[in-house]
Amino acid sequence: MTGSTATITGKKVLAIAVVCFGIIFAVNFWLAYSAVSTFPGLEVENSYVASQNWDKERAAQVALGWTLKPEYDADREQLRLTFTDRDGLPARISDVAVLVGRPTEAKDDQTPKMQRDEGTFVAPVKLAPGKWMLHVEARAADGTMFRQRIDLFVKVPA
Repeated sequence: MTGSTATITGKKVLAIAVVCFGIIFAVNFWLAYSAVSTFPGLEVENSYVASQNWDKERAAQVALGWTLKPEYDADREQLRLTFTDRDGLPARISDVAVLVGRPTEAKDDQTPKMQRDEGTFVAPVKLAPGKWMLHVEARAADGTMFRQRIDLFVKVPA
């Protein structure tokens, strides 16, 4: 048998270890930076205080018996929210506020001005294809707050 065999020296092992751990460190740093830079912020200032009224507010919202149906028309670039009561009739709403944004970052957040249109609320909104979330807050005529977070999927035009 003839031929040369390469020997592994301490310097080669050190170089391999440094390169491997360097790659792991670089990937972890990049992932941590991406996670922190896209974090939209806090949902509530103090979670303990927010939890104190949770059950009471939830019971009041359930007692309203409202159902919310969101629709997005990509051709007309229009968001439509239909609120109905437990009898299927339009809900009596005094005020509506909506936050539309991506679930993972805040840079695309929008707060469209909703206008009442025959029992529904409509606003012009331009949404790119993909997943969006709606944070909807509506106030009943008696002052009860209705809050709902909804995922909305905008399809790529065919």
